[in-house]
Amino acid sequence: MPSRRDDLIGFALALLLVLGTVALAHLLPTATTPAAPSTPAAFEGEPTCTEWTDGCIVYQRADGGVACSTPGIACVPREQQCLRREGA
Repeated sequence: MPSRRDDLIGFALALLLVLGTVALAHLLPTATTPAAPSTPAAFEGEPTCTEWTDGCIVYQRADGGVACSTPGIACVPREQQCLRREGA
């Protein structure tokens, strides 16, 4: 049967672990958010193209810039093609 001393040691170690984790979370630098993706050069000169793809990633023009999807695991990029034009 564990003694009261063993219980106190276990509690102190658990408390130390929690406090150490919280301290590290506050001291270590946080991850920065990635910058918004830039418009691929192939469609910078075509402002009427609102959605395009390279076969892996789908890009869409939005008010704040360009939004893009996540590529698949085994994707092989192809030539970019416009999927949707403004007003279409």
